[in-house]
Amino acid sequence: MRSPIEISTVLGRYLLAVASVAAALGIRLAIGPLLGSGSEFIVFVLSVLFSALFLGRGPAILATALSLVAGAALAPGNFGTPARLAQDTLFLGVCLGILVLAQRVAHRARIAELHRQQAQEEALKAQIASEELRLLLEGAHHYAIFFVAPDGTVRHWNRSAERLFGWTDSEILGRHCSALYSDDPGSHETAVQDLTRALQGGGLSRELWQRRKDGSEFLASVTITPLVAQSGDQRGFVKIIYDTTDEHAAEQALEKRERHLNSILATVPDAMIVIDEKGVVLSFSATAERLFGYSEDQVVGRNVSMLMPSPDREQHDSYLERYLSTGERRIVGIGRIVSGQRADGSTFPMKLSVGETVSDDQRMFTGFIQDLTERREFEAKLEEARSELIHVSRLSAMGTMASTLAHELNQPLTAISAYGEAVGHMLERGDEPDKELLHEAFTEMAAQAVRAGSIVRRLRQFVARGEVAKSIEDLPALINEAGALALVGTKEKGVSVQFFYSPEATPVFVDRVQIQQVLVNLMRNAIEAMESSPVRKLSVATALLDPGTVQVSVADTGAGMAPEMKEKLFEAFASTKETGMGLGLSICRTIIEAHGGRIAAREAQGGGTEFVFTLKKPGSDVA
Repeated sequence: MRSPIEISTVLGRYLLAVASVAAALGIRLAIGPLLGSGSEFIVFVLSVLFSALFLGRGPAILATALSLVAGAALAPGNFGTPARLAQDTLFLGVCLGILVLAQRVAHRARIAELHRQQAQEEALKAQIASEELRLLLEGAHHYAIFFVAPDGTVRHWNRSAERLFGWTDSEILGRHCSALYSDDPGSHETAVQDLTRALQGGGLSRELWQRRKDGSEFLASVTITPLVAQSGDQRGFVKIIYDTTDEHAAEQALEKRERHLNSILATVPDAMIVIDEKGVVLSFSATAERLFGYSEDQVVGRNVSMLMPSPDREQHDSYLERYLSTGERRIVGIGRIVSGQRADGSTFPMKLSVGETVSDDQRMFTGFIQDLTERREFEAKLEEARSELIHVSRLSAMGTMASTLAHELNQPLTAISAYGEAVGHMLERGDEPDKELLHEAFTEMAAQAVRAGSIVRRLRQFVARGEVAKSIEDLPALINEAGALALVGTKEKGVSVQFFYSPEATPVFVDRVQIQQVLVNLMRNAIEAMESSPVRKLSVATALLDPGTVQVSVADTGAGMAPEMKEKLFEAFASTKETGMGLGLSICRTIIEAHGGRIAAREAQGGGTEFVFTLKKPGSDVA
């Protein structure tokens, strides 16, 4: 449906056609006397021609019809005569010719206008494309892009080329492209050969050295593309040059770092294995090859469970699936001691630490493996040596206690001998023996024998060498047994002993003999430290530090620690005694730390030295 503006435009054309016919009628009436009869339609032809050329076919037909009516009105007497019919027919033929001619002229005008518009659009597109190409060439900051004529002369030069080579377009345009090649005697021939090869092969890409305006050279990636028209005419070449100096330097640095990393991985003492989330081995280091006895080719691509003994071999995939589904860490990021299996089927202990990484949406696990075979053997030898050392220490301690023990044992043995002689004399008299007196004598003999046997038994237990066997022990009883050995002869030396036991600080989970060795050592040291002191008081106390830890303290009133010994008190072979080996406190620390505790020395209140150590209660975690 036409809009009001279109309707008014069409209506205006028809009104112009009517006005042109009216104007022609006025002209005909004005010049009629000069034209004479038979020329009624001459002026109206102009009206029809105007309407056909400028107003369109509809207004032209209207003008033709109105012209016929106006012409008939000018000569009413001739209407219907042959001459009038001939005149009307001629006028209609002329008008029809005018309409046909006007239609062709309008058609050609429309075609010409269409061609003009198309030409304008193509010109605009070409201008836009040219501007876009210019912007593209100028925007390629890292690429020098320029055109070369078939003879090798530079025809176009972008700003990136100017920045890369240092030549301005006014300096390089018209020069041969060989000016950009390295300063070699055959650079011109090389440039010509490159253009020829690019033309013959449809293009050329290679790396070669290029030269800047200042004479410096750089390694570049050069691409040459021939420009060939559809007619087959060779129009020239496009050269694209990219400076690869930094890229090559980065590649060389990366290769150097990779070689360095590979050298480290080849010599690192830990074996390294990389697997994917399905357990398939991706990498197997040289140390892993030596450790397991497999080559990398034998392991890569296979499941890592081949390096594990049963039952871990059969359960490894389920371990991975559980971790991937729950995220529960048992080895990943934690590490633990496991067993590995070599190519010959032998197994060995190893420490496995696993790290996790995600690269390119692929989850990988890296395992670092330490062979613990030698460490376990060393630890076993160390434990054996420690046991020997403790045994020797106990024997050494016996040397210092031998004379005192002989005196202590002499008392019950002398009493037994005296009671025995008394009983013998009573029996020799022949009189009826006094049963009550005999009973008392035999009771005392038995008590003294038990006393002597107890001293010997405790001494044997103390000296005897045995394996570490922890058990739940009553701490006061354990201290009392150790005191029976350590405190022999203290009365003669004027040493008073006090024991303070906390009811909460028992029982403890210890090796009884080893802890007694610590107590004997500390008590004997305390007694020796008070030999020249006017006040000789030994205190042994227990206390509960926390629900799982008990503290034992042994304090004396001696002269205190020598300043030079405070820092190295528990070091092996550190001693202030002339005949001491300096192993006692070192062994004490070894024993206490093996029980998960700590031992330390500090100044006691009122003077002297106080040694404190901790033990674990049953059920507590032992580090």
